[in-house]
Amino acid sequence: MFAVHETSSGTTFDVKVHPRAKKNAITGELGDALKVSLLAPAIDGKANEACIGFFAKLLKVPRSTVTIASGQRNRAKTICVAGLSGEEIRKQISAAAALT
Repeated sequence: MFAVHETSSGTTFDVKVHPRAKKNAITGELGDALKVSLLAPAIDGKANEACIGFFAKLLKVPRSTVTIASGQRNRAKTICVAGLSGEEIRKQISAAAALT
């Protein structure tokens, strides 16, 4: 199961991004990270913006509460979500992954 960490700035979890995919979706887990496919290419920060938008919509939170804490230029990223507990994030992501 993917790892979720609660910090003073929010709850964080790791993702491995696959840009230029056929659809936006969580496609599984890789170690402690989620595998995420995104339509956007990894050019000019488009994949980063798509990643933020994807998790904001999935977790039903404003885009401003979702940030990329590390990995802006890598496929391996750490996502930080302010205002949600680790349990809430795990529950919503697990429910969404079950639907795909």
